[in-house]
Amino acid sequence: MVARDPVADLRRIAFLLERANEATYRVRAFRTAAATVAALSPDELRERVEQGTLSKLKGVGDVTALSVAESLRGEVPAYLRRLEATEGTDLQGAAARIREALRGDCHAHSDWSDGGSPIEEMALAAVELGHEYLVLTDHSPRLTVAHGLDPARLRRQLDHVARLNDQLPDGFRILTGIEVDINEDGTLDQEDDLLERLDVVVGSVHSKLRDESARMTRRMLRAIENPHLDILGHMTGRKVSAAAAGVKAEGDRAHRRSPTRPPSDFDLAKVLAACAENGKAVEINSRPDRLDPPKRMLTAAVEAGCLFSIDTDAHAPGQLDWLRFGCERAALCGVPVDRVVNTWSTERLLKWTDSHQRGPVI
Repeated sequence: MVARDPVADLRRIAFLLERANEATYRVRAFRTAAATVAALSPDELRERVEQGTLSKLKGVGDVTALSVAESLRGEVPAYLRRLEATEGTDLQGAAARIREALRGDCHAHSDWSDGGSPIEEMALAAVELGHEYLVLTDHSPRLTVAHGLDPARLRRQLDHVARLNDQLPDGFRILTGIEVDINEDGTLDQEDDLLERLDVVVGSVHSKLRDESARMTRRMLRAIENPHLDILGHMTGRKVSAAAAGVKAEGDRAHRRSPTRPPSDFDLAKVLAACAENGKAVEINSRPDRLDPPKRMLTAAVEAGCLFSIDTDAHAPGQLDWLRFGCERAALCGVPVDRVVNTWSTERLLKWTDSHQRGPVI
């Protein structure tokens, strides 16, 4: 049999483990092994596999060494076969049509803040999923627990992304962005001149989530009216278990272990009206532990005439394939495809975000 690419197989296993929200150490084992194997010449790799010494290399264990051996024999590694057999069913109907229409993801993190992978790996995973763009939205300074980017680090990241875009495949682009904290007074947690430079700004509440309704409403309204904000991220801040949310996804055990959190209390009608009036998008957060907003609120947002952005809030490459969960909820709540901003081309998306700062584009 013709040998397969063992590095590609190891990376595919890591991707599927991330998609299933499996333990970080397990994902890291396959990504580390992939990097070690990639550094070997083909001859040395075959020699080590034949002599049984591959697992003696740092970063390669018995399980990953077996996967490499199977791949070199032209076999789909057993570990990969098992993961692919439990990937889940294909999307159906309206959810499938929404997923097919998506051109990118407007909310994703890298290891510059609390993500687990370099920007390059996130971008290449997005390319493999058929995206035309990925908006990089690492956290802002206030969220120190997530290693948020202060102005100096964000400027360095912008330079880094510019260099990366010159190296990525034609037809794909990393868009600059941030998940900026909405401060308690409704201001945004980053310098205005930097926010103005970014392609897309997602604004989210991460603190005092149990504040009383009137204060939370004022906080959110001020942020929505800020010309720098484009997308209102995970609107209620809730955390759910996959079982409670009805998600039949891989990795359910991990989701059930995650702490839950009730949604914040605010005047929904006022917040949705402000989003519609200011042309800002309500995020449909696809993370199985968020699925935010709840369906009743999502239906209300449709009726209010809001725009939407279906995003993964991914912190690892495999999580970029979580868009299906947001698409399923969008379909259930009757979200019109043409009101989902990440079904738009890069050019149209950027005209829309630019219009928030410079007025409507004619």
